[in-house]
Amino acid sequence: MIDTDRVFATHLNAASSGVVIWSPVKSLWFLSNLLIAIIAAPIFFTFSAFFIFLILTTITLCFGHSLGMHRLLIHRSYECPKWMEYLFVYLGVLVGMAGPIGMLKQHDLRDWAQRQTHCHDYLLHGSSIFKDAWWQLNCELKLNHPPQFNIEPEVQDNSFYQFLESTWLLQALLIGLPLYFIGGISWLVWGLSVRVVVSVGGHWLIGYFAHNQGERSWYVKGAAVQGHNIRVAGFMSMGEAWHNNHHAFPGSAMLGLYKDEPDPGWWVLNALNNLGFVYNIKLPEHLPPRQELLLEQQNLSNKVRRYPEQCEIANFINKVR
Repeated sequence: MIDTDRVFATHLNAASSGVVIWSPVKSLWFLSNLLIAIIAAPIFFTFSAFFIFLILTTITLCFGHSLGMHRLLIHRSYECPKWMEYLFVYLGVLVGMAGPIGMLKQHDLRDWAQRQTHCHDYLLHGSSIFKDAWWQLNCELKLNHPPQFNIEPEVQDNSFYQFLESTWLLQALLIGLPLYFIGGISWLVWGLSVRVVVSVGGHWLIGYFAHNQGERSWYVKGAAVQGHNIRVAGFMSMGEAWHNNHHAFPGSAMLGLYKDEPDPGWWVLNALNNLGFVYNIKLPEHLPPRQELLLEQQNLSNKVRRYPEQCEIANFINKVR
């Protein structure tokens, strides 16, 4: 299943007609952590707290958001044991954006809307950077004719995911307890508030630029918005910033498709494949062709495609399948 299979709309303006309203929980959660980060982080800075911030940010963004929420739960671009799926998704909840079902709905609504001929500025990041920051980090879109979601029962009816969905904010806060008892207030500030602000704010910032400007090798004909690759954020985003590639091949577990596009999420996933923990990995050559997907040849002249002939990882996976 891909994301577009879950979204169904019957109204012509389903993706474009709606109003942006303030979301109290979303806004207070982000702004309170932002305030703590601005005021307390410099005061309580220690090298150990900064190290904890780096470690937890890397783990939650790589294993949680990128591998768990995005490439696995949303796109099912690979398979793994259920215990590993649950662990990765739980780590994704700790990022502090939403529960698993909420993340899936937010992602699928945005991706579906962006593939329409027209969609709301909220969904395509079409406003100024300051307005979009307020909208995305503090508000939600209330569509006049919202589409319906057909989420697979193994997710929608899963008791563990229902539990995480109803308690995601509590889960994101509970990690503060061991941080405080082990490292004190400095670990709490840097391991929770600073991490949440950087992760959630960074996710928005990359999304804003990835839908407005950057490199592009692929063009999706008829789509309201095109994805762009944000090279400067490719590594630190765990590969998620190669967004033009993702728009072209949303079901691919590999996001950095060229030799000069580092994709740490893919490196970890491939290592887990070599260890036998994950399997049935999907790459672009395994996906059905899309007639609406066009190559922008002028942007490919200096690139070497990593799949399938010149990609050692892809060749390895093809041999063992």
